[in-house]
Amino acid sequence: MSIRPALITKVLSDSIAAEIGFDAGDAIVSINGSQPRDLIDYRFLCADEFLELEVLDTSGKTHHVEIEKDYDEDLGLEFETALFDNLIQCNNKCPFCFIDQQPPGKRDSLYFKDDDYRLSFLYGSYLTLTNLSTREWQRIEAMRLSPLYVSVHATEPDVRIRLLKNQRAGEILEQIKWFQERRLQIHAQVVLCPGINDGKHLEQTIRDLASFYTHDLPAVASVAVVPVGLTRFRPSEDELVPVTPEKAKEVILQVRSLQEEFRQQWGYPIVWLADEWFLIAGEELPCESEYGDYPQIDNGVGSIRLFLKQFDAIADKLLPASLSVKKSSRKFTWVVGNAVEMAFQPILQRLNSVEGLEVKMSALSSDYWGQNISVTGLLTGHDLLFKLQGQEFNDGILLPSVMLKHGESLFLDDISVEDVAAKLNTKIISVAGVEELINTCIN
Repeated sequence: MSIRPALITKVLSDSIAAEIGFDAGDAIVSINGSQPRDLIDYRFLCADEFLELEVLDTSGKTHHVEIEKDYDEDLGLEFETALFDNLIQCNNKCPFCFIDQQPPGKRDSLYFKDDDYRLSFLYGSYLTLTNLSTREWQRIEAMRLSPLYVSVHATEPDVRIRLLKNQRAGEILEQIKWFQERRLQIHAQVVLCPGINDGKHLEQTIRDLASFYTHDLPAVASVAVVPVGLTRFRPSEDELVPVTPEKAKEVILQVRSLQEEFRQQWGYPIVWLADEWFLIAGEELPCESEYGDYPQIDNGVGSIRLFLKQFDAIADKLLPASLSVKKSSRKFTWVVGNAVEMAFQPILQRLNSVEGLEVKMSALSSDYWGQNISVTGLLTGHDLLFKLQGQEFNDGILLPSVMLKHGESLFLDDISVEDVAAKLNTKIISVAGVEELINTCIN
């Protein structure tokens, strides 16, 4: 296993690292004699009050830096990657894996199939537990890396093996018991594939996972049920079928019945449905209070309600009754996935209630992926060019940043924002979250 020096990409101002003189491009080789494997090791090693760092500067020269600081005080460094050694690759062959449902020839990072518990702990990404060595299990226990986010999909061994195409997949219940015995937690997800892990299999999976819920410290803290997402690039011989409105209605009824049972038993629903189920079914989203503390927000469970809630809170403070004379009138086109078109109507109406502001929503499905209903984060540069060519955009397009590669201006299809803006002959403004959306409209 090779461990690379941890390459620094940013030094925060007014930090210990800035005071010492660290620069972007420097790299940390070791901390107190130990070489960190990843961001977890780095944070653990840097918690001490006295540090001796071996640092490689941009010219390749090695320095030894001694630091005295408060316990747990952060140095103020950001790194190129969270992993300084090798990514733990996924050896499953799940037919619904989004990475395998992409066209060839795009940037390499789109094809990395990881099954890394460290990214799960740090960022909430999902892993299957099928690719962990004994050493990694021991590290999870020793460092108390909890909670982790686990793709369960099914608890019946034969069904899970069928889905993951991996014989080790059948060990999932024993693995969850391992977490329970060590008082560690997981959040579970079930990607539902009609005809494979639905119906009685879904009920069995949810009941098995709920059996690990206790008031003391639940080994399974929450469960999210997510509809399978299919693209036109998936292998033609696979066995998957899309979720229909009828299937979505069936799953909603099934899961809501179990939620009510668990509420009566434990005072907590344990299992949640991703927002997409209600959008596919054409049904009203659950009310905001049903989501509790949003334990599965990154799985799209309650994300729309939370966005609406945040908008209401911020709009009351920021949205004027009218734009000032100096700003005159402003007109924007707000691009979103058509999955949220109806849910976001209250936001659109509120923005357009400001005198002098006009926001037109352009709710798109993805021609690129071949989907009739599309979430915003999956829209591509191709989709904007295909659906918006020849339109007038006035002051520009408001583009949710979830469509773009983190920290860059690339869509999932490797087309850049600059190329799309040039071809549509308009300005494209990336907006991250509610506050940026409002401020861009009025400022």
